[in-house]
Amino acid sequence: MSSWSRIRSWVRTVIRRPEMEQEMDTELQFHMEAYATDLVRSGVPHEEAMRCSRLEFGGVERTKEECRDARGVGFVETFLQDLKYGARTLRKSPGFTIIAALTLALGIGANTAIFSLVDGILLRPLPYSNPEQLVSVKGTYPKGGFVAMREHLHTMDVAAYSEDHEFNLTGYGEAVRLPGTLVSAEMFSMLGARPELGQTFYPGEDGAGQDNFVVLSHALWQQHFAGDRAIIGRVIELEGVGRQVLGVMPADFRFPSARTALWVPLHNDARNTAAYWAGDFMPVIGRLHADTKLEQARAEIKMFQSRVTKMFPWPMPAKWNADVSVVPLRDGMVADVRGRLLILLGAVVLVLLIACANVANLTLSRATTREKEIAIRSALGAGRKRIATQLLTESILLAGFGGVLGLVFAKGGLWLLKATLPTDMPRLMDVHLDWRVLVFTAGLAILTGFFFGLAPALQSSRVAPMESLKSAGRGAAISVSQRLRSTLVVAEVAFAVMLVLSAGLLIRSFWALSHTNPGFKSEHLLTARIAPNESFCEEAGRCLAFYRSVVNQAQASPGFAGAALVNTLPLGGRITKRNVDLEEHIAAPGENAPLFWLDVVTPDYFRVMGISALAGREFKDADEAGSTVAVVTASTARRYWPGENAIGKHMRLLKEKEWRTVVGVIPDVRAFDIQTSEPEWIEGTVYVPYNSSATLEDGRVPAEMTIAVRTNLDAAQAESTLRRIVSGLNQEVPISEMKTMEKVVSEAVATPASTTSLFATFASLALVLGLIGIYGVLAFLVSKRTREIGIRVALGARRQDLLWLVMREGAKFSFAGIALGLAGALVVTRLLASELYGVSPMDALTYFSVTGAMAAVTLLACYVPTRRAMRVDPLTALRED
Repeated sequence: MSSWSRIRSWVRTVIRRPEMEQEMDTELQFHMEAYATDLVRSGVPHEEAMRCSRLEFGGVERTKEECRDARGVGFVETFLQDLKYGARTLRKSPGFTIIAALTLALGIGANTAIFSLVDGILLRPLPYSNPEQLVSVKGTYPKGGFVAMREHLHTMDVAAYSEDHEFNLTGYGEAVRLPGTLVSAEMFSMLGARPELGQTFYPGEDGAGQDNFVVLSHALWQQHFAGDRAIIGRVIELEGVGRQVLGVMPADFRFPSARTALWVPLHNDARNTAAYWAGDFMPVIGRLHADTKLEQARAEIKMFQSRVTKMFPWPMPAKWNADVSVVPLRDGMVADVRGRLLILLGAVVLVLLIACANVANLTLSRATTREKEIAIRSALGAGRKRIATQLLTESILLAGFGGVLGLVFAKGGLWLLKATLPTDMPRLMDVHLDWRVLVFTAGLAILTGFFFGLAPALQSSRVAPMESLKSAGRGAAISVSQRLRSTLVVAEVAFAVMLVLSAGLLIRSFWALSHTNPGFKSEHLLTARIAPNESFCEEAGRCLAFYRSVVNQAQASPGFAGAALVNTLPLGGRITKRNVDLEEHIAAPGENAPLFWLDVVTPDYFRVMGISALAGREFKDADEAGSTVAVVTASTARRYWPGENAIGKHMRLLKEKEWRTVVGVIPDVRAFDIQTSEPEWIEGTVYVPYNSSATLEDGRVPAEMTIAVRTNLDAAQAESTLRRIVSGLNQEVPISEMKTMEKVVSEAVATPASTTSLFATFASLALVLGLIGIYGVLAFLVSKRTREIGIRVALGARRQDLLWLVMREGAKFSFAGIALGLAGALVVTRLLASELYGVSPMDALTYFSVTGAMAAVTLLACYVPTRRAMRVDPLTALRED
């Protein structure tokens, strides 16, 4: 019989049990009466015949048990009996049941909440058609490179997208700035994503002159167009360009992230060489053809990479996409958070192990009060296996209670996690409790019950019935139980040490990160993005005049102590890059001119941001008239003019005719993120004045700028003033992302802050559980040695001798656990290296501090039951049995 057939048979047995029992009784009674009738006919008296019949059938209950076994349902009957008995036993000990269930619920709830994140982000298939065929190309390509890839690859179809673009929506009330994504025409069809309304892009609708279309997100459709179904086919104005609305995507479509409000086609125009080959370098995704293996796609993309570098109108660096490969799309999307989530999962597993060890200790303590019960059952014929099975069933039932309560904790914990974690974490919106998580919780509860119940069950089933029924026989059982309890507590302390050490390193790292000097003064500094249409700045004079008026009016406003503009705000997540020629620097053969981060600023920018020049001067008002000057950062000056004075050196932005003179050197500013000033592929940073010569790669002055104002006004007043100034100059220019620089800095450390807070929470929980375990073991030890302690006191033992006697026992397994925990931490903390900043995984201060703190708190936990031992009354102790 197959396993499935056996399960169905057991289910039918449970459902029809009363009916089957009645049939069994009737049938047995019929056979016994028939046998007795035959005996009566042969001359045996009726009473004697009935007695012989009962002897022949060997007892009704035993015969019924044999019938149940013959039907293969004995296991079900036994299991149901064990469940009922276990429930009654747990009900008789409400204190033990509540404490144990709560302890397990904390461990199971934490694991369920973190598993929900891991499942939703790392494990759950992507919500697209045949997601196993979707891949991500490790590398980025300009439009020309992508078009070539689309034409030359044969193992997969490809699509490209460029995130973090923004568009002004005008004509529907106040102008708003919307985040959008540029996509190739085949993106939606490749993903197998169908619109809720209308249609998506057709092939070829990303070419020049054929791309004036837009697809809306569900949220944008609801919020700005009131869910109007007639929006399909209507032309809306984005960045001053009319685009026809083709479709509306479903609410659950969030590619490449939930931030995207609309999708517009790529503008592939080979005639514009700069934009085609030097514009945004985009990520590429693909769908493998039928029967194509991942290895084949990897081999083909490497061959393509060797060809595409020759297609560029200029030499490309040899290191560009040198490690190009193809990975599953899901892995590519979550690569940045995989390690962090697995580290958190490992932390909560340690918490669960500590909880299991704690409950096992509680169970062992309780087992000492059930020795006679188990001895009696054993004396009546219950085998060791039968006793162990019943005790394991009781443990699993207790874990089941903990699992149900853990689901409640997990639901609240998951809500807190989603509120705490950075909103840009990929696939965070897909995380929720569903049947997969319920199955995980059920399985975890069963495994937990088996794990913490196994050792107590085996220990209790070894009880010798005759010895246990004698009071003198307790010593050996207690000794074995004590060894088990001590081992479990050593494990608890070791796990707690590993978690506390990890949390300590993360806290030290976060402290160093949060106290890093960002290179500017964030206090009383308010920022806001101002973004006219790009076409507005095609005429440089109009754009410069608009922004000059904005700054002048802001500086003249009451409550504002200064105002300035910058194209890329520090820590703002945006980069403007330009290749720069340096007068005394010659690029190596085959290499391009160094790629610099280009900051375009107004003269007061450095003063408003609180950045003082290290050498030379800052920009002056006169520099706005078209001066060709530049300011560089200290690290840039050291890299290109080591040991020299950078003031007076010359550089030139790519395609500029005149050389710029370096007039100042400023400290490094944490522009990219709070940990680094620049990404690895940026080779320097240069600041230039915002004038007609400060152009981007497309030859235009920056259209989108961020204003920074020094103010003591509250945020609402300052925001109202800025909005009034901008709308008074041009009502179609939106102002967005109004926030203080203190908030910008806070958001920059949000990810390490969330990881640190979670680890600190888990470590605190582990420490508390570990201390409870130590206390429980010593309390048990004192209670079992009360008579011995009383005799010692009666014979003249001093209080300090008793203190040393009990503290020595506690310190022994406390220090053993600390030593094992330190050894484990040497391995575990290396996994945290990528999450640490300014501190080594082997940081001696953290190790010494945690070791000392753990020794102190564990000895404190030992002291509480020790005080009880010191207060033992000799006469009371000697009267105990």
